[in-house]
Amino acid sequence: MNAIGIIIGVASFFTIGIFHPIVIKAEYYFSKRCWWCFLLVGLGCIALSLFLDNTVLSIIVSVVGFSSLWGIKELFEQERRVLRGWFPKNPNRKIPYPTTFDDPRKKA
Repeated sequence: MNAIGIIIGVASFFTIGIFHPIVIKAEYYFSKRCWWCFLLVGLGCIALSLFLDNTVLSIIVSVVGFSSLWGIKELFEQERRVLRGWFPKNPNRKIPYPTTFDDPRKKA
């Protein structure tokens, strides 16, 4: 029996699950301007995965890296969700929310 697939699947599941609240909190406290942090973490993890000898660990670190890169897109989507009223705005945030957003589904 080989449990490597199950280990990688569980780790991927938890990584994706952890990044969801991280993105929400990052947008709430820092706005979408912190996207570069997600970029650095993502690229760093992907680069690190290239040098790890343990295959399972390399895959898990790579999944964290690509989840971080996906988090960049989700930061921008999260701001749209906040502007739609689906998530609360941070009243103490120093960076103001935009007054409008471009909704690609809206026809002119």
